Amino acid sequence: MKLYIIGAGPGDPDLITVKGLQHLQDADVVLYADSLVNEELIAKVKPSAEVLKTAGMHLEEMVDIMADRIKQGKKVVRVHTGDPAVYGAIMEQIVLLKKKNIEVEIVPGVSSVFAAAAAAQAELTIPDLTQTVILTRAEGRTPVPEFEKLADLAKHHCTIALFLSATLTKKLVKELTGAGWSKDTPVAVVYKASWPDQKIVRTTLERLDEDMRINGIRKQAMILAGWALDENIHDRDYRSKLYDKTFTHGFRRGVEA
Repeated sequence: MKLYIIGAGPGDPDLITVKGLQHLQDADVVLYADSLVNEELIAKVKPSAEVLKTAGMHLEEMVDIMADRIKQGKKVVRVHTGDPAVYGAIMEQIVLLKKKNIEVEIVPGVSSVFAAAAAAQAELTIPDLTQTVILTRAEGRTPVPEFEKLADLAKHHCTIALFLSATLTKKLVKELTGAGWSKDTPVAVVYKASWPDQKIVRTTLERLDEDMRINGIRKQAMILAGWALDENIHDRDYRSKLYDKTFTHGFRRGVEA
């Protein structure tokens, strides 16, 4: 009586975890978000598996199907894009499954935020520049909590990763600049991170909306903003203590410069 929720990763079928792939290949029934999960990954299921697309299903319909198959003694795997913990809508599924006395095991996946950072060859936490990353989204049809408005979060002036915000660029630019961000703040937009048609757009806060319009990006984009995304960051003298030869830690004694 258990459902397996696995993170499929950002798109590249090779970026699923080994454990996630093992569950997928062992599954008797697979439900997946067909609007986002790579079909090449789903092609790895065993030939006898029942494969169901969930983009057109509502919550109760999907949970009823999963519960029915589990009660038939089948191994059921629910596949989410990226990592299920971030905008995965798993909590509401778990609530209904628990009411049916069905346990849940979650296997994490590679989030699109980290695939996007990899594509941009960016370290999101640069010593002496920023040590914090905020994962959030711009407020659209779905509201955000009162104390999580983007304008308030932006006051920290750290790296911000914006999910689900590709159609709200005018709004997010207004809120970031209103929080004191300079118009030349670097921004990297990664469309379909790790997919074959991945596109990287490097821009600034001032040009963000226009550059996304020019490139036709209005969905499936991760927006990374902050000075850690500066294309010339590698030429600057930001260094961690971890590999500083003068710094002593538990595995190495520092030497004099």
